[in-house]
Amino acid sequence: MRKRKNDKKKPPMSNITINIPEIYDYQIQTLQDMGLVSSRSEAVRTAIREFLQEEYSVNLKLLGFFEEETNPSPEESD
Repeated sequence: MRKRKNDKKKPPMSNITINIPEIYDYQIQTLQDMGLVSSRSEAVRTAIREFLQEEYSVNLKLLGFFEEETNPSPEESD
């Protein structure tokens, strides 16, 4: 069996169960019906990814959980 050019190794997935308000499920279904997401799983993964990116890139840095990387100026490295 040949591999296709666009075949990418998918990251390992964990199967979890969540409870969400019915309105969220309805809204996800609407996005799916419109063709904006292919599945509920995709919609939830996208929402989690965007949440984590925001938390790690903005909020946790602002709270001082990560030290800012500083590059010394050329004068300091001499």
